[in-house]
Amino acid sequence: ATEKRRRRKRGTLVDPARRVVINELVCEGCGDCSVQSNCLSVEPLETEFGRKRQINQSSCNKDMSCLKGFCPSFVTVEGGQLRKQSRGKAASPFALGTLPEPELPRLDAAPGAVWGIVVAGVGGTGVITIGQLLGVAAHIEGKGIVTQDAAGLAQKGGATWSHVLIGERQQDIRTTRVGMAAADLVIGCDPLVAAGAETTMRMREGRTRVALNAHAAPTAAFVKDGGWQNPAQACAAAIGTVVGAGALATFDADTAATTLLGDSIYANPMMLGYAWQEGWIPLQMASLLRAIELNAVQVDANKAAFEWGRRAAHDPAALQSQLTPAQVLQFKPRETLDGIVARRVEFLSGYQNPAWAGRYQAYVDKVRDAESRLGRTALSEAVARSLFKLMAYKDEYEVARLHADPAFQARIHSMFEGDFRVHYHLAPPLLARRNEKGELQKKRYGPAMLIGFRMLARLKGLRGTALDVFGRTTERREERALIDEFRTCIDELLAGLNADNHALALQIARLPEQIKGYGHVKQRSLQAVRARWQELMQQWRVPAAPAERRSAMGGR
Repeated sequence: ATEKRRRRKRGTLVDPARRVVINELVCEGCGDCSVQSNCLSVEPLETEFGRKRQINQSSCNKDMSCLKGFCPSFVTVEGGQLRKQSRGKAASPFALGTLPEPELPRLDAAPGAVWGIVVAGVGGTGVITIGQLLGVAAHIEGKGIVTQDAAGLAQKGGATWSHVLIGERQQDIRTTRVGMAAADLVIGCDPLVAAGAETTMRMREGRTRVALNAHAAPTAAFVKDGGWQNPAQACAAAIGTVVGAGALATFDADTAATTLLGDSIYANPMMLGYAWQEGWIPLQMASLLRAIELNAVQVDANKAAFEWGRRAAHDPAALQSQLTPAQVLQFKPRETLDGIVARRVEFLSGYQNPAWAGRYQAYVDKVRDAESRLGRTALSEAVARSLFKLMAYKDEYEVARLHADPAFQARIHSMFEGDFRVHYHLAPPLLARRNEKGELQKKRYGPAMLIGFRMLARLKGLRGTALDVFGRTTERREERALIDEFRTCIDELLAGLNADNHALALQIARLPEQIKGYGHVKQRSLQAVRARWQELMQQWRVPAAPAERRSAMGGR
């Protein structure tokens, strides 16, 4: 997979004009696409309505395995190409004035007259290329040079290292790798790899400098754990404790590369320019730029990335103004219950009608009134989110409405240009075939399906009525029943709510947020939630002693 991406970037392998896009509003965040594909290009996306999924277009290898996930949120865009709008809008870094050149390290002052550099990152993103550029630049200057690449499981995001040793003379270099505590510079293209033991053992306070990309790629843990949290900030803190805060410099190279150059693949040459401008690389800029030319791959873009990296090191505020030139600094207030409810009332009005949204708001107000006696709002917020999820269940009418939404269609056109067609991957229950397990199988539908979506979306008023042909399935009947079941449960909680059992009520109220997916995926999710639901309700109806309850909840 990694080799395919490399060859496509170099133009030596045909790049299929087909890309996958996820409609985040249709996505349930169940993670079945990650399970089926085991692909790290399916990344988490935090939204107003919880964690969803998105495709990293820069790292996608186009094997289309994510389409196996049982979810109607996937569309494929066939033909055309990604719109490089960001590159056209961003100013050229060379047109922004000349930057002062830093004082470069002297090799004769380095320990053993050798400068040790470790480039640490993720396979398939150009880590080895950075090591090669450093090696070629040193060779151009007539310096001694040894490089050794330590590539792990590079396919789909394994840790990768490139060790670079630069000496005034070749005979000064007596090893092939940077030794323990012997790194003068670590270029951390990914914080998780940079903070790993294999990298940190090369660091030493007082000697090592670290140029760190603040953006961390999701790891394989995200495939198995949909609630995985990116530890990028913790990684930076850990590195800072090893080398000292003054020896660590960070910036988000992935965001800068995507915004300014249209592709995150240019993050690593940005990091090279960043480290050079900090004065941590004992090579002339002319040699590094010549090495980029000799590499003969996207020369102009890689030179621009190097220059943007220099500007990030010299004047971070100026770079930020290029990323968000019209943005005014704003402080986002804490999300309030009124705000949570207002956005969901608006959504439910479009989902069904204002009366449906009114039922939702009336019930949340009821919970708010009951909880107000305790001077809290956490339970009301949990009910607002959970009841919304249940009342906005994604049936055929809703999937059609969200795919036909002009906002989603505009998003597709903002991402792609040229002659392209959008295809949808669906398993309509009345038409789809089933496999040997009895599970519905998805099928590819052409652009004409958009007409069907628009027609079906107009029929949402049939939802839940005798004329609702889709509403007769077991899945739809269960979704409607869950709404009343949840409200009945919350009524029971409110009847006995007090300060001691408030935390337990909160756990119960949040359970519906864990019901995710479609069809058989959702059924498995619901079974797991029901088991936990029954367990917590048993605790509610037969309360433990206060000490036992605090112990069960971690001593809180």
